[in-house]
Amino acid sequence: MNTFNTFKQSQFQRVNDGEIAPILSGCESARRLLVMVWPQLGDFDSLEYAWWLRREAELLQEQGIVFRAVGIGDRNSGKKFCEYTGFPADCLYVDPKAELHQQLDLYPGLRLKVPGCSVAQNAYFSLLLMCAGIGSPGTLTEVFRGYKGDRNAPQLIADDEVVKATPLPPVKGELFKNVGGKGFQRPFELATLRLRNMAEVLGNWGTYVPDAAHITQRGGTFLFENGELVYEFCDRNILGFAANMSRPLEFLSMESQSETVVPTAS
Repeated sequence: MNTFNTFKQSQFQRVNDGEIAPILSGCESARRLLVMVWPQLGDFDSLEYAWWLRREAELLQEQGIVFRAVGIGDRNSGKKFCEYTGFPADCLYVDPKAELHQQLDLYPGLRLKVPGCSVAQNAYFSLLLMCAGIGSPGTLTEVFRGYKGDRNAPQLIADDEVVKATPLPPVKGELFKNVGGKGFQRPFELATLRLRNMAEVLGNWGTYVPDAAHITQRGGTFLFENGELVYEFCDRNILGFAANMSRPLEFLSMESQSETVVPTAS
């Protein structure tokens, strides 16, 4: 399968104008192209990935990288996602049935079929088990990293930033400095950002997840140079959207590869 041609031929609804359009529309002259195929737009991974893209916007610009994303949901999901994350709506497309994910043979996640349960009930049960690490290797380790901190990861919250993560009271970034220092990911810092994401999704669940059938579906990242695939990473677990979760976008600074790099998810 030629992954670039698959993307080139794919058409989905674009969030900003509602048009059904090729997902690579406007990318014809791009030398470096980043395509992200995301899980449900209300998934931890989609929200966290978008947060990193916004944080590293300057790097993307310096590298001359054009990007597009396709996520599971409908246009309302996409509009809410862009409103919350700041992701550009003209770069986001929605795939309600995870058709592109299936075409790329991305990991569908745990798919239990309990007799007597509906598709949605089976999906929710499967998701709960994946959150506990079943069918989702590495998830619990990543959850704990969010609480214990990570000296290999950068500081995530500025000292003067105020994070509102219901049900916690507003948390000022200076608190993390006082407790754990600065210049790296402090204890509870990432967990606080994830709590904020969770509060956002749970408060708008029907918008982010209009159809629960594909809530366990995982995604993938694809980097092209002049139409050639030079980097690929396919998720195998919740909170596992990158080869290095401490620095998820480090692959963008790698030297051009003569062969496709396909890291193995932990």
